[in-house]
Amino acid sequence: MAEGKKVVDLITEFQAANPGKPFFSVEFFPPKTDDGVKNLESRFDRFQKLGPLFADMTWGAGGSTSDLTLNLCLKMQNSHHLQANMHLTCTNMERSKLDIALEGAKAGNVRNILALRGDPPAGKEWTACEGGFECALDLVAHIRKNYGDFFGIGVAGYPEGHISVIKPVADVEKLTASELTRLVTLPEGVFVCSDEDYAKEIAYLKSKVDAGADVIITQMIFEAEVYGVFVKDCRAAGIHVPILPGIMCISNYGGFNRMTSLCKSRFPAELKAALDAVKDDDNGVREVGISEGVKLCKRLVELGAPGLHLYTLNLDKVSVGMIQGLGFGQSA
Repeated sequence: MAEGKKVVDLITEFQAANPGKPFFSVEFFPPKTDDGVKNLESRFDRFQKLGPLFADMTWGAGGSTSDLTLNLCLKMQNSHHLQANMHLTCTNMERSKLDIALEGAKAGNVRNILALRGDPPAGKEWTACEGGFECALDLVAHIRKNYGDFFGIGVAGYPEGHISVIKPVADVEKLTASELTRLVTLPEGVFVCSDEDYAKEIAYLKSKVDAGADVIITQMIFEAEVYGVFVKDCRAAGIHVPILPGIMCISNYGGFNRMTSLCKSRFPAELKAALDAVKDDDNGVREVGISEGVKLCKRLVELGAPGLHLYTLNLDKVSVGMIQGLGFGQSA
């Protein structure tokens, strides 16, 4: 069985051996078909050769992929030499089911959990499961209370605010200077997380860290300065754990539009213009995804990002192109 290490310890070891240099990590999701699972497993070795510090596997809405998520994490950890970071959500999950997942991870030497509230299944509202937890904070506290220091615990950070508090703007001229830095302009309207809600978001994030979280991974971001402001605000609030920016690997035009609309994400007009210019050319979109992704990552490192967390969307052309473009891996 492969040795399991906590992400926070991997970061400390990497920084000691490579002062001033960033690392990268990758994220996958459980495919819906057997063929999809086989295809994803075939990519694990390719990514492993490029040297990610760790690899995330998401948890389906409402625990719908719980068994598959755990199984894929065990395979990454013990067959493909990838340090696995298993996502775990509270949504529709009884406490006993969460402990089954945690015990399975522990038995397989998977030592990292990304603790999330999670999204409800499509078409349903979020409700706490009887015998379950209300939020990610409860899950973090439960893991620390019952599993001690065995697991490294990551949590999500939202530089632009959680989607639930990013609201339509009636009058842009009434926004504060700080609110303007989080202003999101989409075809369906203009949105922002208010200063009041943003302060609550930071305070809640600190409570998760105080409860035992030791790493923060952000929602996907497309503007580096948004990350820089977020980190500064976190540090001012007394949050001192590593904060890793999440970067979407843009592989297709429609996916970019769907995700930015779904998450109410801010993005540079130049990025949208570059994608619009090649929207009917799949290869062109991927080329823009790589070049703009590399540019974003370099700026994030300039702003102090210790590492770069890549949302691969289970695809490898853009993510591998970005990794190699940043000089992390020379072959795969």
